Amino acid sequence: MDSGRVRMRVRKLWAAGLVLGLGLAVPAISIAQIQAPFLSQTPTPRIDYWQKRASDIEQQLSSRANLKSVRMVFIGDSITDFWSLDANPWFPGKFCGRTVWDESFAASALNLGVSGDRIEHVLYRLLPRDTGGAGWLDRADLQPETIFLMLGINNSFDAEQPAVSSITKGVEAVITRIRERKPGAKIVVQSLLPTDDDVKNRDLVLPVNANLRAFAQQTPGLRFLDLYSAFVDAKGAQRRELFNDSLHPSRTGYRLWRDQLLAFVSSAPH
Repeated sequence: MDSGRVRMRVRKLWAAGLVLGLGLAVPAISIAQIQAPFLSQTPTPRIDYWQKRASDIEQQLSSRANLKSVRMVFIGDSITDFWSLDANPWFPGKFCGRTVWDESFAASALNLGVSGDRIEHVLYRLLPRDTGGAGWLDRADLQPETIFLMLGINNSFDAEQPAVSSITKGVEAVITRIRERKPGAKIVVQSLLPTDDDVKNRDLVLPVNANLRAFAQQTPGLRFLDLYSAFVDAKGAQRRELFNDSLHPSRTGYRLWRDQLLAFVSSAPH
């Protein structure tokens, strides 16, 4: 608010007080008329999105009376997390996967994805609470048939070297922890999605995916779902219409992911 507007408002308030003192009637001034017009003028504590997201998951895990209806659990970072978002809060006019999730998974699935999580953060979230972790798989009544995992792209930023080995070994550690906590569940490790950087795809994403495929093929009870192929065009480049930005799927992308996932599950041997 500029200084001229401030002075004018002060004069009006002073005049209103004077008139009231003289016993004359004046129109009431609402609180909304004197509050700051912009959020930038209002003191507000900082709560990052991932903090609220993790808190919401903690609340859900602690407050739900029964988790026996959960048949599927999704574990990952923001790409998994954003199944839970509709309108994209960072890109006005763009949408994430909430509509698709509600159509297909809401009644039987639990989403444990947290935006920004690296592999080591997920390892902490799955570590039992009695050993110092967050204990997100601790509840005995949480016995999903299938656990879907997509993880690792955040470890490509500020990466340990060699990055491909670091990401591969980290995802394998998460799989080991899941099997420790939920030995009866089938585990589906999903490929990393393509980025908009062809060099990164060639040098990191595709090698990680190849490693995870090989690991799944030699590990009983583990399956590999290749999503990468569906998200690139005939030349191997990221299909931009399936993404809101360089990494995160659009609503159309989440719908394709859903279709690929359901077809994969229906083709699984029983």
